[in-house]
Amino acid sequence: MADSVPRTMLTIPRLVSHFSELGIHQGMTLVVHSSLSRLGWVCGGGVAVIDALQQVLGADGHLLMPTHKPDLSDPANWVNPPVPQTWWQEIRETMPPFEAAVTPSSGMGVVPETFRCRPGVCRSNHPQTSFAAAGPEAAWFTADHCLQDGLGEQSPLARVYERDGWVLLLGVGHERNTSFHLGERRGLADRLPIVQNGAPLMVEGRREWVPFAEVELDNEDFAALGEKFEAGATSLRTAKVGQGIARLMRQREAVDFATAELPAMRSA
Repeated sequence: MADSVPRTMLTIPRLVSHFSELGIHQGMTLVVHSSLSRLGWVCGGGVAVIDALQQVLGADGHLLMPTHKPDLSDPANWVNPPVPQTWWQEIRETMPPFEAAVTPSSGMGVVPETFRCRPGVCRSNHPQTSFAAAGPEAAWFTADHCLQDGLGEQSPLARVYERDGWVLLLGVGHERNTSFHLGERRGLADRLPIVQNGAPLMVEGRREWVPFAEVELDNEDFAALGEKFEAGATSLRTAKVGQGIARLMRQREAVDFATAELPAMRSA
C-alpha cells in the first residue's frame, strides 16, 4: 500500500552527517536515549545508528546507553500489570538471575539492546537500571553501580556528570532523559520515599534473591521539566534526523537545572 512506503531514508553516511552537524564530535562522552522507529526507515537499523555514533565519537569517545530491566524486581511492586500475591514467592524463587553479559534489556528499544550485545561493550551490574558503555574507559563508567540508588551518585550517570558529558535524545522526549533522575536525587534528597525491592543476583557463583531498600524515583513530570529546561538552556541543540527530532545537551546543565527546579515543581 502507498501509505506504507517510507518517506525518508537514513544511511550510516547520512547519520554521520546529521550527528556531526548537531555537534557530536570526537572524544565526547555521550549518553543516548533513542527510538529507532521514530527516525523513519534506517538502512541497517540499530546497527547503523550505533556505527554512525561511534564513527563520529572516534576511538577516544565514550558511548553509553540505558540497558534497564525493570521487570527484574520484586513482584510485590508490580502494577502494570500486577500478579496475584500467591505467585510472589515462587517468582522470587525461580526468576532467572541478572547476568550482565546475557540478561536482555526491556523497554529500552532496538538500539540499546543491539549495543549491549556488541563486542567490547561493558555493562554495569545493576539488575534494573544498568547502563552499557563503549570506549577506552567503559569499565570505569560502569563499575560499582550502587544497588540501592541506581540512578544516583554511584551510577554511570554520575560518572558522566564528572566527565562533563552530553545527552542525546534521539527521537524521544525528556520523559526518557534519565539524567534528570540524577538531578531529582540531588534536589529532593531526603524527601524521596524509600521502598522495599529485590532482585535475583549471582552471589559468589550462586543464584540468590537479594532484598534491598531503594530510593523511589518518578519521571511523570519530566516532560514538563524538559519544556522549562529548553526555554533557557544554553547548550541545547535540536535538529531533524530522518522523521525524528534529536536533542543534544550538556548533561551538567540538564542535571543542575533539574536539581534546582524539581523541588519547587513538586511543592506546587
